[in-house]
Amino acid sequence: MRKKKIVVTGASGYVAGLMLPALRAKYDLTLLDVKTTNRDGEEVEGVQIADLENSDRDAYREYFRGADAAIHSGFKGTVDWQHTDYWKESDNIRMCYNVYQTCVEEGVKRIVVMSSNHACDFYERLIWSDQLDFATTDMLPLSDNFYGWAKSSYEHLAFVFATGNATNGKRLESVHIRIGAPRDTIMEGQSADDLKRMHRELGAYLSARDLSQLAIKSLEAEDIEDENGVPFQIFFGISGNTHRFWNLDNARRVVGYTPKDDSQIRFANEISELIQDAKRIDE
Repeated sequence: MRKKKIVVTGASGYVAGLMLPALRAKYDLTLLDVKTTNRDGEEVEGVQIADLENSDRDAYREYFRGADAAIHSGFKGTVDWQHTDYWKESDNIRMCYNVYQTCVEEGVKRIVVMSSNHACDFYERLIWSDQLDFATTDMLPLSDNFYGWAKSSYEHLAFVFATGNATNGKRLESVHIRIGAPRDTIMEGQSADDLKRMHRELGAYLSARDLSQLAIKSLEAEDIEDENGVPFQIFFGISGNTHRFWNLDNARRVVGYTPKDDSQIRFANEISELIQDAKRIDE
């Protein structure tokens, strides 16, 4: 049986690197990035150089030709962690447009986009001030920084492509995964003085195998149409965490996501130590 051809942008990046082992085992990959090394300076096998910010799509359309689907993880990083650089984020939106438009022009059926929890991170203010218990993908995406604004813009732009209204009826099926905390270091620096912060990190945790599963199921699901018949979905990218404050119901229902990990179990020893420390502080 022919393996599906999947284009992966930002293939040298951290998030793509978490998925690559599972993706390599299942698909024929075309890996694209502006560099061939990861953040540790290690060569990533098979990466080809492509500047997807370039408005001349003829410079890279060959990589998308004949592909069944794409995973867009390409990202032009911001300098500051406060995400105040509008122009870099504007560049990221332009990159998204180039990728979406090239997919349509080359007949790529579906794209899975690495979005971010920051697309709706204003709701976290409400959660941590005890004004809201849970956030869902049905809520209007609201962010208080340009990084989050750009991620929500990825989603809005993709919806246009999913309708086919602006692309001569050619619809680009689209799934957006709002990545949480995809790292096994979430307990580092946690303090018994701030258990709410620990709860946040535990709720946002995303293991590599759950990320890979969600991405693959988003690629493979036969039908991703929403209630209006538009092939467009947004999922929160987290594991099956007991501490979660984002909703996973639609990912379970639409693509059959069955997370294998729970931060409560994964970090049980560290959590126990902090809880004991907190008890001693209260005594």
